[in-house]
Amino acid sequence: MEKCWICFFLSLTFIIITARAQPAGFVSLDCGGKDNFTDDLGLEWTSDNQFPYGEVANILLANETRKQYMTLRYFPADNKKYCYTLDVKTRTRYLVRASFLYGNFDNSNVYPKFDIAFGATYWSTIVISDASTMEVRELMFLATTPTISVCLSNATTGQPFVSTLELRQFNGSIYYTEHETQFFLSVSARINFGANSEDPVRYPDDPFDRIWVSDSLKKANYLVDVAPGTKKVSTTMPIDVNRDERPPVKVMQTAVVGTNGSLTYRLNLNGFPGFGWAVCYFAEIEDLSPTDSRIFRLVLPNMPEVSKAAVNILENAHGKYQLYEPGYTNISLPFVFSFKFLKATESTRGPLLNAMEINSYLEINLGSLDTTAIIGLVSKYPLANWAHEGGDPCLPVSWSWLRCNSDPQPRITSIFLSGKNLTGNIPSDITNLPGLIELWLDGNSFTGPIPDFTGCTELKIIHLENNHLNGELPSSLMNLENLRELYLQNNMLSGIISSDFLRRNLVLNFTGNINLHIGKRRERNTLGIIIGCSISAVFLLVATIFCCLFMNRVQRRYAEEDEPAAVLPVQRNASLIKGDGASETAYCFSFSEIEEATKTFEKKVGSGGFGVVYYGKLKDGKEIAVKVLTSDSYQGKREFSNEVTLLSRIHHRNLVQFLGYCQDEVKNIESNSILVYEFMHNGTLKEQVCAPLKHEGTISWIKRLEIAEDAAKGIEYLHTGCVPSVVHRDLKSSNILLDKHMRAKVSDFGLSKAEGTNAVSGIVRGTVGYLDPEYYISQQFTEKSDIYSFGVILLELISGKEALSNEGFGIGVRSIVQWAKTHIQSGDIHAIIDPSLNDIYTIQSMWKIAEKAMMCLQPHGVMRPSISEVLKEIQEAILIEKAALTAQEGHSVESISSIRSSVNIGGGSIDLGTIDPPVLIDGSIEQPTPR
Repeated sequence: MEKCWICFFLSLTFIIITARAQPAGFVSLDCGGKDNFTDDLGLEWTSDNQFPYGEVANILLANETRKQYMTLRYFPADNKKYCYTLDVKTRTRYLVRASFLYGNFDNSNVYPKFDIAFGATYWSTIVISDASTMEVRELMFLATTPTISVCLSNATTGQPFVSTLELRQFNGSIYYTEHETQFFLSVSARINFGANSEDPVRYPDDPFDRIWVSDSLKKANYLVDVAPGTKKVSTTMPIDVNRDERPPVKVMQTAVVGTNGSLTYRLNLNGFPGFGWAVCYFAEIEDLSPTDSRIFRLVLPNMPEVSKAAVNILENAHGKYQLYEPGYTNISLPFVFSFKFLKATESTRGPLLNAMEINSYLEINLGSLDTTAIIGLVSKYPLANWAHEGGDPCLPVSWSWLRCNSDPQPRITSIFLSGKNLTGNIPSDITNLPGLIELWLDGNSFTGPIPDFTGCTELKIIHLENNHLNGELPSSLMNLENLRELYLQNNMLSGIISSDFLRRNLVLNFTGNINLHIGKRRERNTLGIIIGCSISAVFLLVATIFCCLFMNRVQRRYAEEDEPAAVLPVQRNASLIKGDGASETAYCFSFSEIEEATKTFEKKVGSGGFGVVYYGKLKDGKEIAVKVLTSDSYQGKREFSNEVTLLSRIHHRNLVQFLGYCQDEVKNIESNSILVYEFMHNGTLKEQVCAPLKHEGTISWIKRLEIAEDAAKGIEYLHTGCVPSVVHRDLKSSNILLDKHMRAKVSDFGLSKAEGTNAVSGIVRGTVGYLDPEYYISQQFTEKSDIYSFGVILLELISGKEALSNEGFGIGVRSIVQWAKTHIQSGDIHAIIDPSLNDIYTIQSMWKIAEKAMMCLQPHGVMRPSISEVLKEIQEAILIEKAALTAQEGHSVESISSIRSSVNIGGGSIDLGTIDPPVLIDGSIEQPTPR
């Protein structure tokens, strides 16, 4: 008998354990935890101790006893992203949840701010405002691939960290929308009304482990403005919830009732203003007499009320204790959402509300165009750490060993895999990257032939030195029209370098390949060959005249000194401009050419500390700007050499095009140092914004945003597209020029430096009003110094005021930074907006740029955003403005969703009116749909 009881209890224990086993498709990662465990809810938590990145920290908070929130994993505040990859089932819907509990883990009390992304899609910015308050983000998605990635990056303050990461699988058609291939659903609010405590309802009461927040929870801006007469009601009767989103029975067993005839609430919606998915959950849980009725309608402030009843629970739910779930799959909502349910005149009972759920549409970013090729590359090195960074290779930030352009669907432009101990043949996947500009594979152990790079039409720089490559130099390299640098030294290559190849404007180094020769002769090959008269900036002044006179005679001599640190190919008779408008070399103009183009320096178009700028026109009709450095110019010979050397190797559509220079010794002119640029018809940004009366009038806010976007793209190229990266060091509105189409380009690189070349100097470089305050202390300019200067430019765009003024900012204030910061921090943004804009802007885009400017102006560089992050904010502001403009001009919903939306509820109709500001969304989402 005793054995039978033991067997019974063992069986009962097994049944209980089986019943409490978490559903399939549930993943719960305890970030920073050491052991696996099962919590009080029956959820099985797994340690992330196999994750290769980041550090682990313990936290101790008096009000937090759950084990999974006592540890976290944190990451460096660098330019990398750190991704968790989770397995999923394709064509299945999931909820992914990330939680963040700071707990002052770093003992600094610097509240972190960083971004979280879902694959290539920016998800949210995590802003920690209290050490003991948890931030939670939830996203619902349809899995289209076998894995998904959640990535942390772009820390502006503190360090990125994560406490838990959870995955919950749905079943059936729960949360199906017509737009799920274009948009994720980001959870903004999921509220349990009438809750008996502040504890949320979740698993096991909710089989999908959604978190239903109690309406009793007390926190700022959460369910305030509650109407008098609001009371809680509840029942223990079972509720039939087997339809649509299937809210848990426990949630539907409680509700609030407006005994005075109304239910009124106001709450802040994360992820709005914008378009979203909203559902109300109703179930009649009170006993109504045969003569009682409960009919009510939805009322929104400042909107016309519906003309007839909208909600009759008993009728629509077909009885008591039945779920009724009216919802809207596409509704436009503001950030501060006020709503009211109002009793109909014929109703005997006030309105009732059990639960509400609101999700914002998050547009899916399709990711970079080169994902397939680059994944093929990393799959060949499964044991290498660099091959496991995760997420999209370019978005929201690129992997640490590559660079991408800033297109909406970016392409990979640079690969840096020097010294990674790579073996075998060079992977053919690299040859399928049409946007690739730089390839660095030097210092590895690659064998085999050089592959055919014909598919990489943009390749300019190839580094294959110090490997074990063999075979002949492939003729396909001749097809790379943009190739400017080819480094092959110290391999085992053989054969002949064709004469056609040598005639190109190309830096070529093939030393250490004893069987690789020029033409048919076996010549001395000790240090390689540099085609095109390559000289260093140090010897530029001495060697220029020689290069100009003898460029047509190719010098096949081998220098006995080291290769120059900076290479400047100079050509007198080369084509000045390629077909795409890009100047690929520093053309050496003669003084007579300059004199003829400018009609003997007839028309002066500008001046500054460097000297004077004249207008000119070349024989082919191209208009040019000729900068003549005066003898007393602060931009002396060193800056002149620096700008020529630098501009000879950097080319971008948003950098002023450098055409060449002249240093002929000519008597009777003040300087023999002349720089030649493309002519920019609309002058400087400073002239256009801060002195509009000199032009046709002020430029619009959206045009200012587009100018900011252009300038940011140019700076982004300098910071991320150049190797080494380039710090401008003198960004200001007068160094941003505008062409005849009002497209912006960054100019004046006399003070610019490649990263890592800055030396401490007692001489202050740059322009007062734009200078990074941290620079005065460290005497070191960095990329974040450029960011500070760009923040000042953003304030100029907003206000129309100059960076420094004796009159424009009030008594005792000369700086736009000091003036603007005071108003922005007090919430009075209207005080700094340029009056000439005539209120033609959306306040949301204005705030977005003002807040980003304040981030750029943080006192410490580490707290400032990257230029890529600033660019992203500018582009989002442009989308907002275009949406407003399109709506104003009356474009069809095929091009943009209607800003004025109509919502139907139970046969009634509500006009939501114009939501300010409007939000651009994909044209496939049109009017809200009643459910």
